[in-house]
Amino acid sequence: MRWILVILLVLFAGLQYRLWWGEGSFAHIASLKADIEQQRARNQELFQRNQVLVREVISLRNSNDAIEEAARSELGLIKPGETFYLVIDPAPEEQAP
Repeated sequence: MRWILVILLVLFAGLQYRLWWGEGSFAHIASLKADIEQQRARNQELFQRNQVLVREVISLRNSNDAIEEAARSELGLIKPGETFYLVIDPAPEEQAP
C-alpha cells in the first residue's frame, strides 16, 4: 500500500512540475500569447506597408504622371529644355561660447 502511495505522489509531483514550470506551463503559455500579439502587430504593420506599395505600383502602371514624378523625385531627372537649380541653405553660424 505504501508503494502505491509513493508512486502516486511522485506522479502527482511530476504533473505539478510540468503544470507550473515545464513546457506548456502557465508561464510558457503566457509567453507564447505575448509573442503571438507581437507578431500580429508586426503583421499589421507589414500589411499596411504592402497596401501602400500596391497602390504605388497600380499608380505607376496606370499613369505617366506618376512615373514622371517618381523619376524626378527619386532619380533627379529633368525634362529636355528645363534648367536644374539646386538651392542650398546656408550653414548656421557657429556661436562663440
